[in-house]
Amino acid sequence: MQRIAFLLYPGFQVMSLAAISAFEFANLEIGEDHYEIIYVSETGGPITSSIGMTVDTRAFHEPDFDTLAVSGAPGIAVPTPGEQRYVQEALTRSRRVASICTGAFVLAEAGVLDGRRATTHWSVARELQVRYPKIKMEEDRIFIIDGSVWTSAGMTAGVDLALAMVEKDLGADVARAVAKKLVVYHRRAGGQSQFSALLDMEPKSDRIQSALTYAKRNLHTTLSVEQLADVAHLSPRQFSRAFREETGQSPAKAVETLRVEAARLMMEDGRHPIDVVARETGFADRERMRRAFLRAFGQPPQAIRRNARGAEL
Repeated sequence: MQRIAFLLYPGFQVMSLAAISAFEFANLEIGEDHYEIIYVSETGGPITSSIGMTVDTRAFHEPDFDTLAVSGAPGIAVPTPGEQRYVQEALTRSRRVASICTGAFVLAEAGVLDGRRATTHWSVARELQVRYPKIKMEEDRIFIIDGSVWTSAGMTAGVDLALAMVEKDLGADVARAVAKKLVVYHRRAGGQSQFSALLDMEPKSDRIQSALTYAKRNLHTTLSVEQLADVAHLSPRQFSRAFREETGQSPAKAVETLRVEAARLMMEDGRHPIDVVARETGFADRERMRRAFLRAFGQPPQAIRRNARGAEL
């Protein structure tokens, strides 16, 4: 049995504990108690969350668990000296040490993240980097694994992190089954700045919406203004004017956004060569796709693929 301890402190955010569900459903999926969840704190006893809910905890003792997960807080978590020592000891005695959301500040203050790749919630990522310059900060990641240290972005990203742990321990089939029961992605694509281009544009009329939907389904084709205008039953001139009024951008820019989004997902999936991704998403060649990625993400397609692979290690 693997014992997973969640480190709680006064003012922790309850959503940090959402990750527990992944381990609970993993037990149900395999029909045995593979994971045992315990809650620890420096003082022991009831610990009150930021919203007033209390959780009964055990006082710190010699770490005899497989994984220590440090909870996050609504603001920046400030660890006590005792909490720092406990995290440092866990790093040498446990198989994994993890943080959820701003729990990364606890690991950072303890020196656990020095020289390591790490992430945290986007709103405080720059602050973490400024305070702890030895960290190799990657603020647009859902979670990061660097050796035995795991860090996640926001609170819900803790579920992604827990699913990755389940996959590491029990295999991809179990992790997929757990994700399905939780109605979440097995492996969420993209980073914290991920988006759905169709939602981002939010056209007001059915005509423009139908043109965008058609474009997303036919990215491998040319997708000229004339072609999209025909789908919307408008003249090219009427279509271009209405499209810009409703989405705030030109049809050409919107099509590129859709292509980039689809290409990014294919690059993160990792099953297709770059030339195939470029062709299937309508970029025609890898150089055009590379330039579009640099405009959208500030990095080339190969970097997106490397980052996705790193998250699975």
